[in-house]
Amino acid sequence: MSYDLVLRGGRVIDPSQSLDRVTDVAFSNGQVVATGDDLSGSARTVWDAAGKIVTPGLIDLHTHVYWGGTSLGVDPLILARGGCTTLVDTGSAGPGNYPGFLEHVIKPSPVRIVAYLNVSFAGIYGFSKRVMVGESGDLRLMAPIDAAEVADANRDTLAGIKVRVGFNASGNSGIVPLDIGRQVADRVNMPMMVHIDYPPPTLPEVLARMREGDVLTHCFRPFPNSPATADGKVHPAVLDARQRGVIFDIGHGMGSFSFETARVMLDNGFLPDCISSDVHALCIDGPAFDLLTTMSKFLCLGMPLGDVVRAATDNPAKALKRPELGTFRPGSVGDASILELQDGEFDYVDSTGVPLAGKMRLAAKGVVINGQMWHEA
Repeated sequence: MSYDLVLRGGRVIDPSQSLDRVTDVAFSNGQVVATGDDLSGSARTVWDAAGKIVTPGLIDLHTHVYWGGTSLGVDPLILARGGCTTLVDTGSAGPGNYPGFLEHVIKPSPVRIVAYLNVSFAGIYGFSKRVMVGESGDLRLMAPIDAAEVADANRDTLAGIKVRVGFNASGNSGIVPLDIGRQVADRVNMPMMVHIDYPPPTLPEVLARMREGDVLTHCFRPFPNSPATADGKVHPAVLDARQRGVIFDIGHGMGSFSFETARVMLDNGFLPDCISSDVHALCIDGPAFDLLTTMSKFLCLGMPLGDVVRAATDNPAKALKRPELGTFRPGSVGDASILELQDGEFDYVDSTGVPLAGKMRLAAKGVVINGQMWHEA
């Protein structure tokens, strides 16, 4: 059998198939065709991946890429060149401006963009260095009927409903926007992604309203509303929510990830389900930078490489309910990320300004999209 492209001799890590060994990955007609040894003999194009790590296309479950449409949006191609093949925009657009996001950014993009629709009419519209207006703070902007209509009409490009609560996002509205988002998600039978920051509301109040398949982002945030207790344990409400099937996503961002919290959670055996960057205009130059930087921080905190890769491939694909992503199973989407694990001295910082001296980092060396080499570093 002839192949369009073969990635030859890389360390293939595909947690969806419990695969971690040096082998080849073959693509044809935009799909993964096979993984195995000595596949390059009948390939039109062979890319030598020796010494590199080859993973299913990385999925960043929390980004903001409504570039030009909202002040926090960044160019999706920057994130794609950083190793991602699927970008999930989380609530940049609401029902009032989602058509513009779809036509001007999502459809023209060479990299796949999936979105969570904000329950607020205009999405995250007032987020910049000089203006900071939480869209959930004005209940007049909550648009449950419009959100349900837009979500129902765009199921192919939407993953679910996004709502942001916390003092910064919802002000004195408290938990009410989340209750509205819950109604919309139930109405259209979609999961909900929930942002949490400073109380009110409290973390237990938020988790009590979340159901199986819902995503709590900023799940390793610092105090207050941290999932870690003062005595170094995992909050009981967090453990209960995981048992109920709530998905825990990092969403690093500008102010939502703490090394202190992460150490407590990892020491207790509570690994994040998904690792994501929450890259936007105010954190793309630090402290988040990109998905690989966030993944590298977890490696330096002691999380095993296979688990880190799983949290950026198989697990987010499951959260999106898109089994064709995040895997090298034959017939899956022909996406791959080619990475290099570098040793050295690397300085990291969390969202609170705390530094971490790391000994390793992941760097992007190539991106395959739809079975074709799309970018080489």
